[in-house]
Amino acid sequence: MIKLKIKNILKKKNKKLIISLTAYSKTISEILDKYCDLILVGDSLANVLYGLKNTHAIDLKTMTNHARSVMLGVKKSTCVVDMPKGTYNTKNQALRNAKYIISKSNCDAVKIENYKNNSLIIKHLVKSGINVMGHIGYTPQFKEKFKPSGLSKLEQDNLLREAIKIQTAGAFS
Repeated sequence: MIKLKIKNILKKKNKKLIISLTAYSKTISEILDKYCDLILVGDSLANVLYGLKNTHAIDLKTMTNHARSVMLGVKKSTCVVDMPKGTYNTKNQALRNAKYIISKSNCDAVKIENYKNNSLIIKHLVKSGINVMGHIGYTPQFKEKFKPSGLSKLEQDNLLREAIKIQTAGAFS
């Protein structure tokens, strides 16, 4: 079931700019909520707050706790929470963990990095009533170091195919 906040995002697509920023706490989300359409609780908190070298070690409980804090400050924005690496390897695992994040934080959607057959997982989540944001391009959960993507025509075409694939699977963005 698509939430009203997500419907408002969809109404803006291709018509107005969608303002999105990242928050990890109530204090920051209260400030951002006045200006944003979408607030992301990103797994980048592994690097930004915990000083880890990548996002790979952040766990479900930590992400959910930050999402809960962020949601205390959110009134109007759509809140999307990154599903951590290793929490959506299978359809059933993804559904269980997405339901956990949403039930504990009351966020509006989860975000999944596209990799291999993740579009099948996105499709399963959407059919199960979970709102999903897809993530293409630089996907740090599946890469060891930063490398720009989309620089060549071939890479651009691949990114477009990925975007279409996750859109077809039901991702709202």
